[in-house]
Amino acid sequence: MSCMSLPLPTIIQGGMGVAISDWRLAKTVSQLGQLGVVSGTGISCVLTRRLMDGDLAGNMRRAIANFSLPEAVQDILDRYFIPGGKAPDAPYKSTPTFTLTASGFIDRLNAIANFVEVFLAKENHNGVVGINLLEKVQMPTLVSLYGAMLAGVDYVLMGAGIPTQIAGILDRLSNHQPVSYRLDVQGAAPDDDVRVHFDPEKTFPGISKLVEKLKRPKFLPIISSSVLAQVLLKRSEGAVDGFVIEASSAGGHNAPPRGAMKLSNEGEPIYGEKDTVGLDKIRQLGIPFWLAGAYGHSAQLKKALAEGAAGIQVGTAFALCEESGMESELKKKALQQVLNNEARVFTNPIASPTGFPFKIAHVDGTISEKTVFDARKRLCDISMLRTLFKKDDGSVGYRCPAEPEADYVRKGGMIEDTVGRTCLCNNLMAAAGIPQHRKDGYIEPPLVTAGDDLANVGRFVKKGNTGYTAKEVIDSLLGEN
Repeated sequence: MSCMSLPLPTIIQGGMGVAISDWRLAKTVSQLGQLGVVSGTGISCVLTRRLMDGDLAGNMRRAIANFSLPEAVQDILDRYFIPGGKAPDAPYKSTPTFTLTASGFIDRLNAIANFVEVFLAKENHNGVVGINLLEKVQMPTLVSLYGAMLAGVDYVLMGAGIPTQIAGILDRLSNHQPVSYRLDVQGAAPDDDVRVHFDPEKTFPGISKLVEKLKRPKFLPIISSSVLAQVLLKRSEGAVDGFVIEASSAGGHNAPPRGAMKLSNEGEPIYGEKDTVGLDKIRQLGIPFWLAGAYGHSAQLKKALAEGAAGIQVGTAFALCEESGMESELKKKALQQVLNNEARVFTNPIASPTGFPFKIAHVDGTISEKTVFDARKRLCDISMLRTLFKKDDGSVGYRCPAEPEADYVRKGGMIEDTVGRTCLCNNLMAAAGIPQHRKDGYIEPPLVTAGDDLANVGRFVKKGNTGYTAKEVIDSLLGEN
């Protein structure tokens, strides 16, 4: 059944990266009749690390075996699969970094990684599954979408930017057509046109003959203002099927406040009346919308429905449920702090290399502690959040404000932009239980991101229990318990 003929979900499970919204969580939510969402952020690195850990349950290899071109996946297994898993203290092999000229293996790896995650989330049931991507992570986007579409993904959700190109790209990829993506480049002139290209037939020869026309998934941009909604509808290169309206109380990246950045006495961005979404204008657009940001309560769902929303998106409540991909001991520690009334979330205006405010939960032993932050040696080896910049000679370079300060400044960056930055790539991989082990014995520390609603997730823990399930979250939100 096409997702177009299915009823709209009341609850969208937030697409939390890296691998917190993994296939197990998305599958569970989908089987319960709501929209389960996998995170596509950094998923090629996630797949390779799972393979290097031995894929003990065989899930990765089972999904890979269902890819239409067996020869395309064998190279991945040859490079990364370690029977029985690597030694616990051995470093993971690195995965290739996306560049303007990279193609071939890196495209195949990323497409297949997205295929694997969506395939497993959709396996053996008829529910709907979405994938969440970040506009700020642009270079993998084309192959990520294609891999997810090969697995039959039903929805694409994208935030952290203005994704005007995505809808049209989905239209073309559904017909296996070549596509390109205009990239943001710092210092570029208005007439500069820097793109990454992807041709499905070149990357996967014969794929269009093996696989019929692909289902075009629904596209839901994640936005924070009615102005942005109107811009997307006007400038989008294809159909926008709805919006997720996300307030600054949501976890992960938040849209910056409109106007000049002002900070509270605690150092958090101050959001004002200009940052309030005008739902009257959203309703006038005549397309479905979901409200997000501290909506993890049945009363909030009722309020959203009364406002004309199709439903809500909830992330934080699912982040700490049993099925989420968060490392189990870290999850227990974070939830225990909630139950002890010690939960604290700080909207950090400078931590993310993207420059967007980023929510960080204070959890013992994580990068939220100054001693843990200070102990980490700066390096950039996953490079998802690198920024493209125009060099003096007109060519394009790559830099990240979380890389070593000297490297960033040598590439023309300003030293003040490096202050307080953390490597979200490594921190979030660690939160998903796949931290890099350095040769000197250092283990990358995790970071937990959560919305302002974190303090309230204890409501889902029933008396006598130490945790809760995704079903208990959904039942509570729907008022069924």
